[in-house]
Formats: sequence, C-alpha cells, structure tokens
Amino acid sequence: QGQLVESGGGLVQAGGSLRLSCAASGFTFSMYDMSWVRQAPGKEREFVARINWSGRSADYADSVRGRFTISKDNAKSTVILQMNSLKEEDTAVYYCKADLRGGGVTYWGQGTQVTVSS
Repeated sequence: QGQLVESGGGLVQAGGSLRLSCAASGFTFSMYDMSWVRQAPGKEREFVARINWSGRSADYADSVRGRFTISKDNAKSTVILQMNSLKEEDTAVYYCKADLRGGGVTYWGQGTQVTVSS
C-alpha cells in the first residue's frame, strides 16, 4: 500500500519562504505524477502544482506561478514544493498527491499546515 508523508509546514510571515517535502513509500515512485493540492478553511481543495513522472514537466496554478517551484527526485522518492514570497492567502493545509501515469491509482498524504501571517 502506498504512503505519502508531508513535512515542512509551519508559521511564517508574509514575504517569507517555506519548503514542503513529501516522502513516498510502498509504490514505484518513478511511475507517478506528483501534485500539491491545498485546502483553506471553508474552501474546497485547489490545485497548486504538478510535476510529471519523469520530473521534466511541471505546471502551476496561476495564483502561485513564479513564487512556487515543484521538483521531483525519483532516486529519493521525494517531491519538494519550494514556496517563496508567501502571502496570507497561501494559508492552507497542503496535501501531496500521487497519480499513476495512465491513471487508475491515486494516493494522498495526510497534509501539512501552512500559516502565513501579516
């Protein structure tokens, strides 16, 4: 059974940076596209960033493009979300998600809280 464990969340002032990590186990990481999804209080989950199985192609939500960077290390079974120039509206629980290339299998992490204060 696949497992994803996020870390790196916390409290940061607006304009600051955080680095989220997601460690994967129990499945063939290199065959999965990886995403970060967030959920703010009272709102639905929203897409933040995605990187393909090879780590060579990424895309971002308009709200984070230019501030966040997603990267994937298949050797370490880890995906990173580097978040810079954080804003209060980035406050949310951030989830790591794995989707099997070609579909059919999805894994979710338990989430990590990011709080940005003014």
